[in-house]
Amino acid sequence: MKQRVFLVADRRRLRELVVDLFSSSGDFQLVATANTEAEAWGWLQEHPEAWDVAVMDLVLDEGDGTHVIRYARERHVGGLISVLSNCVTDNLREHCYALGADTIFDEKETGRFILWLDKVGGAEPVAGTGKMGARPQPAASQP
Repeated sequence: MKQRVFLVADRRRLRELVVDLFSSSGDFQLVATANTEAEAWGWLQEHPEAWDVAVMDLVLDEGDGTHVIRYARERHVGGLISVLSNCVTDNLREHCYALGADTIFDEKETGRFILWLDKVGGAEPVAGTGKMGARPQPAASQP
């Protein structure tokens, strides 16, 4: 079964990269794109569960991707939310997880993003969660 993807990004380069990744895989179907926070909110309001995976940039020409994370999570608890952005910091990563993101990748981590997509494309839902993956656990601290 194909994973339905909702893409929120305004930068042409990022959108083309993600669209190319999805079109080269038979595991994903791009169902909608949004360039702004308002467009994303509008689509999510009309189609709250019409997606399985949301991929979003954090910095948009109009609006903020972090607001979209929270809104998407409220609308579709079982959907996977992945951030792919060029402005990821440790603090921002923690903030995005707190808002409901499942994964966060800096654009320099495209290889890791592709590996994650491969896992999601072939993965079965985790029992009882509706999700096909889990956010990373913090590393155990050394004594």
